[in-house]
Amino acid sequence: MPARIEHLVTSGTFSLDGGEWEVDNNVWIVGDDSEAIVIDAAHDADAIARALGDRRLLAVVCTHAHDDHIGAAPALAARTGAPVLLHPDDRPLWDLTHPGRAPDGGLADGQVLRVAGVELTVLHTPGHAPGAVCLHAPALNTVFTGDTLFQGGPGATGRSFSDFPTIVTSIRDRLLALDPGTVVRTGHGATTTIGEEAPHLDEWIARGH
Repeated sequence: MPARIEHLVTSGTFSLDGGEWEVDNNVWIVGDDSEAIVIDAAHDADAIARALGDRRLLAVVCTHAHDDHIGAAPALAARTGAPVLLHPDDRPLWDLTHPGRAPDGGLADGQVLRVAGVELTVLHTPGHAPGAVCLHAPALNTVFTGDTLFQGGPGATGRSFSDFPTIVTSIRDRLLALDPGTVVRTGHGATTTIGEEAPHLDEWIARGH
């Protein structure tokens, strides 16, 4: 069977800088009937494991290390044997949630992950977090953006470890350069496309989104 994208939503909390918010997170599974990767193991390792079934999990890939995106990563790794991969610039954020358990490997700009015959290229897109990454899968006409780009604008930059000018540069230089038809699969909420978001860059900058 060809590679496909599966989606589930898990719910929990996001905590940073002394605040806590209820959130729903998108968890993305890319693979076929025999193997898969998980992008952002959020909140509920049991739900993600059920969605995987008996497939071999090759990696748990973290788009960034906010606790709502990595909370279930160690538990999912422990039950599947898959490594947890994170860009090293996000290690300080990771350690806030999992101080006794390091990620198993790093992610680097330009790195290629392979699953079910599909390549996903890592794009380092700091701004929402220092080590934030997106995963571009041209064969699936998709980019997984975590919290870097949403339907309607950039991810939030009002908390520690984030920076608005940096996220704008990441989106402009790395994401809006992709084909306009590329589907943007986000860390929260609805999907969009590069073409739908590109015309609004100046508007985001003007309002300091």
